[in-house]
Amino acid sequence: MIKAVFFDMYNTLICYNPPREESQSNSLKKFGFDLTPEQLALPVIAADEYFYEENAKLALAKRSDEEKKNLWAQYEAVLLQEAGITPTKELISNMLIEMKNFKYEMVLYDDVIPTLTAIKKRGLITGLVSNVDKDISSMLEKLELKALLDIIVTSQEAGFTKPHREIFEVAANEAGIKAEEALFIGDQYKVDVLGSVNAGMSGVLLDRADYYKDDGIEEPRINNLGQLFDLL
Repeated sequence: MIKAVFFDMYNTLICYNPPREESQSNSLKKFGFDLTPEQLALPVIAADEYFYEENAKLALAKRSDEEKKNLWAQYEAVLLQEAGITPTKELISNMLIEMKNFKYEMVLYDDVIPTLTAIKKRGLITGLVSNVDKDISSMLEKLELKALLDIIVTSQEAGFTKPHREIFEVAANEAGIKAEEALFIGDQYKVDVLGSVNAGMSGVLLDRADYYKDDGIEEPRINNLGQLFDLL
């Protein structure tokens, strides 16, 4: 019986505004590459997948400046290659400069508040488990998320990152439940879904852009949070 529903944060509950594919598209035009944001949506997800898997190995905050630079350079290289652009050193260097000047704000997906509200009305525990190395309290309050989350676990506070089972166990312990009584939803298959499953939870992949549709994933895959209720 499911007693708690835990969520990843970035690209699950919150997203960038403007979308990063839009910023990438605008910047690439400066260097002669005319790709639409729609054409860059999946390449951005591929680059995210690379980043989150690398971050799970060694958190960004624990890397040297040179290591951080190399990580972001490889991130951009993955993105460019997925978009069909040869990732030359010059182009990557130019795009890294552009990335430093990107201006974003974090916003909620439209389905977040209705979903969390409905889950709480069912008497279930709601929680957030995120690989962030900073205090996110003010951001959650600004987004009006804090009041809808019973449990908030960050890698900074837990001392572990997803996909390591320990961070999921911390969340279950704080909720006062067994791991098998929790459902975990995230956008990263290896980090979120396999990580939570290995910790004993039921993992659900949130695949808003159908990035994983042809990957033969065994775990439940949904395209929006509204589909979550079929699994509760």
